[in-house]
Amino acid sequence: MPRTGRLAGIDYGTVRIGIAICNAEQSLASPLENYTRRGLKHDADFFARLAEEEQLVGFVVGLPVHLSGDESQKSIESREFGKWLQELTGLPVTFYDERFTSVIAEQYLLDAELTKKKRKARLDKLAAQILLSAFLESNRDTKKPQALDDA
Repeated sequence: MPRTGRLAGIDYGTVRIGIAICNAEQSLASPLENYTRRGLKHDADFFARLAEEEQLVGFVVGLPVHLSGDESQKSIESREFGKWLQELTGLPVTFYDERFTSVIAEQYLLDAELTKKKRKARLDKLAAQILLSAFLESNRDTKKPQALDDA
């Protein structure tokens, strides 16, 4: 994964995908949007356009794993999505442990006293931001990020 340039953090879901983006220095992640899946062609158009417009150099896809560290059916789906993203955009994809990102995001939103509707509208992109921030932090702390292997 390039150490400079904009990365997108992906909180993969079968209905919605949360997306966060970092700055070119890879020091700050911000929530971007929740994308509602619309079928393969629309999804491909959206992610190809996202990569181009945001001048991305790679993707960090959340990998849902059990507390034991074992992978789940959702892990397989996330890996398939990451492989598809890599083939679609030609950009590198890495996977990062997303355990607790949605729980942390939900707690932040509850603490902000948002309505259920507003929490739902922000949850996935905030989870993506937490995931991407954790990846960036691990990238700063070591020479090699603690990714769960590349696509």
